[in-house]
Amino acid sequence: MAVPRHHMAKGKQLRRRSHLALKPKQLTACSHCKKMILPHLVCKNCGHYKGKEIINVLAKELKKKEKQKHRQK
Repeated sequence: MAVPRHHMAKGKQLRRRSHLALKPKQLTACSHCKKMILPHLVCKNCGHYKGKEIINVLAKELKKKEKQKHRQK
């Protein structure tokens, strides 16, 4: 088993770990629905990205409901 050769001072250890702190997520407002989203990603609420509709959210919801109805039968 490996054993450290020298004692490391707390200050040196803390300086080494200083960059490991958690950083808050940088959120931006969706250009269409104004909901806060991660940048450079399609909005999950409305399906828009850079002012264009990429995902048809309504059709996706309808398809999901039909699938649930089919499973219940």
